Amino acid sequence: MREGSLEAPTRHPLDWKNPDFFNETKLFDELERTFDICHGCRRCFNLCNAFPLLFDVIDESDTMELDSVDKKVYWDVVDNCYLCDMCFMSKCPYVPPHEWDLDFPHLMLRAKAVKFKKDDVKQRDKLITSTDKIGKLASIPIVVNVVNAANKNNTVRKLLDSTLGIHPDAIIPAYHTETARKQFAKQNHGGLATEACGETTGKVAIFTTCYGNYNRPDLVNDLVDVLEHNEIAVTMASQESCCGMPKLELGDLEEVERLKDNNIPQLIKLINEGWDIIAPVPSCVLMFKQELPLMFPDDADVAKVRDAMFDPFEYLMLRHKASLLKTEFKDELGTVSYQVACHLRVQNIGLKTKELLELIPNTSVKAIERCSGHDGTYAIKSEFHDISMKIAKPVINRVKKAEADVFSSDCPMAADHIASGLKDGANVKNPISLLKQAYGL
Repeated sequence: MREGSLEAPTRHPLDWKNPDFFNETKLFDELERTFDICHGCRRCFNLCNAFPLLFDVIDESDTMELDSVDKKVYWDVVDNCYLCDMCFMSKCPYVPPHEWDLDFPHLMLRAKAVKFKKDDVKQRDKLITSTDKIGKLASIPIVVNVVNAANKNNTVRKLLDSTLGIHPDAIIPAYHTETARKQFAKQNHGGLATEACGETTGKVAIFTTCYGNYNRPDLVNDLVDVLEHNEIAVTMASQESCCGMPKLELGDLEEVERLKDNNIPQLIKLINEGWDIIAPVPSCVLMFKQELPLMFPDDADVAKVRDAMFDPFEYLMLRHKASLLKTEFKDELGTVSYQVACHLRVQNIGLKTKELLELIPNTSVKAIERCSGHDGTYAIKSEFHDISMKIAKPVINRVKKAEADVFSSDCPMAADHIASGLKDGANVKNPISLLKQAYGL
C-alpha cells in the first residue's frame, strides 16, 4: 500500500440513481471510513470549516479518535462543506486512482442528498436556492424598488436574521427590472464576420446565469461588449433556467435533473447551429463542465454541452493563441489584486484571467489562490456568516497588504464578500469589466 499518490486525480461518476446512494447506514459507514483517514492526514485543515470542526471534536473526545465522537457531529461537518472541491483537487493524497478512493466533496454531496430526501433542511435553504423564482419576483417593476430598499434597511435585515436566518451583515445583491436578457433583446447584435480557430467557432451564446441576469446585468453587458469588440458574434438562448448549482449544494438532485432537462435542449440547439457557450460566473460554467457530466455520464447531450462550454477568459485566450484577440489596449490597469475563485481553479484551465490581463501594458496581476468562503449561500446564513468571514480573512489581509489599484475576482459574489471585509471603499471590478476598461470601450 502506497502513502499518497502522484497520479492525476480521476473523478468517478456520481452513482445517485443507485438506491444504496440514499441508504443512511451505508452513508455513515463511508463517512466513518473517510473521516478516520482525514483524521490521520489533516492536510486540509486550512481549507473550509468542515475539516477543523472534525479535527477539533476528535481531539476533544475521550479517546482522541473518531470512535468516541458523537455521530450527530457528522451532520455538522456536512453542513460546513460547501462543495468547493479544493480538497479533492489540491490537497488530498488519497483521491482515485489511489486504492483508498476518497472523494470528500462527493461524499458530502451524498450526505446532503440523504438529508434533503429526509426533508431535514430548512425552508430558508429551499428558498434561497430557488434563484429563478426569487429573481423573477424581485425584478418586477415597483417590487424591485421595495426589495432593494428592504435589503439595505437595518430594521428589515434584523428581522430577516431573526425569522429566516439571513445574517444582517451579509451582502445581498440588488435586483434589476431591466435584466441582462431584456437589455440584450433591445440591442442590435449580429452581422460580424466571425472566424473559427481551434476549439472555438467565433460565435458565442451567453448563458447569462441567474446572478448575471437579475443581479449583475452590467457584467453580462460588459462581456457582450468585449466579445463583439473582438469580432465574436453573440447571442442568447431563447430561454434559460438556473444552472442547478444552488440546488446541487442543497442536495436536491431531482431538481438539478429538472433544470438540466430545461437547459440542455436549448444549449444543444445552439451548439448544433455553430455556437459556443460562455457563462460569466465560474460556478455555472463548472456545473456544465463537471457536475452534470458526473451526474449523467451516459447522456450524450450533456457531454456535448460540456465540450462546448467555456470560461470567458479561457475562450479569449484560445482566440489569442490563434492571434485573433485584439491586444491594442488604450488604458493600463496598474496593479490588480486578483482572487482566483475555487470553482474556476477546479476547471483546470490555468490562470487564464491573469494571463490575459497581463497582456495589458503596465498591468501586474497578483493572484491569490485562497477561498473567499462565500459559496453563494453559505456566507449569507446567520449561523455561517462569521465563519465565512474567517475563511476569507487570509484573502482580505493579502489584498490589504498588496495596496493594489483594484481588487478583482471572476466570481462577483466572492468579490463583494471580500470587499465587505476590506471596509475602506476598495476599488472592486470584475475582470471582464477591467478588460473592457482597458480596451477603452
